[in-house]
Amino acid sequence: MHRSFEDLVTEGASVPTEGWDFSWFEGRATEARPSWGYATSMAARLGRASAVLDLQTGGGEVLDFALAKAPKRPLLAVATEGWPPNVARATALLRPRGVAVVAAPEGAPLPFADAAFDLVVSRHPVRPHWDEIARVLQPGGTYFAQHVGPASVFELVEHFLGPQPDEVRAGRHPERERADAEAAGLDVVDLRAERLRMEFHDIGAVVHFLRKVVWMVPGFTVEAYEPQLRALHRRIQDEGPFVAHSTRHLFDARKPENHRI
Repeated sequence: MHRSFEDLVTEGASVPTEGWDFSWFEGRATEARPSWGYATSMAARLGRASAVLDLQTGGGEVLDFALAKAPKRPLLAVATEGWPPNVARATALLRPRGVAVVAAPEGAPLPFADAAFDLVVSRHPVRPHWDEIARVLQPGGTYFAQHVGPASVFELVEHFLGPQPDEVRAGRHPERERADAEAAGLDVVDLRAERLRMEFHDIGAVVHFLRKVVWMVPGFTVEAYEPQLRALHRRIQDEGPFVAHSTRHLFDARKPENHRI
């Protein structure tokens, strides 16, 4: 039996959005994962590091998972986050693991000394600030991160916003980010990209996704986009899950031993 549009939308609009726990989507939406297994790979890197910075940690879930899997804990682990509800959530989750969570607005200079960390990690930063990443890395240190790629989930974005211009679709392109990393003085050791299938099984999952990943459809509310939501609801009922594709790329960049700021 199909649930009503109103019931599904009300549910999707009421679920809390703090942190990066996506367990609510179980049975409602799916996303294929990149082959490189970022969080597990991060755990191995943590085991070899002494001072680690996790940028834009969200609710701290990825760092918490990686620290639990790491063969050895780093002596120092710090995380930054800019959204106050996530700062509180990450602090509660990571404090027992000895991680200090620092409230740091996205885009602001990092509140750390030069060459403070031998490993900087990040999963899905809004945008990487390469000069600051290079500054806080020790010579020989590594930036290891998974980024969102160009035109990610744009089948969904363009359903709500219409066709996007080429310059928007090309944003977050890995080769552009490679050039920016190199301009900041980093050597890109490895850069891999994948396009991954996503499925949304009901309109409630779409509503929750757009509330949680706020940059997809800026200013999204159910009221503002009700016609598009109703059209997509009918499409899912008639045709089955709505299919989109996420894009991800893995960055492994190193600060040269002889780097000078």
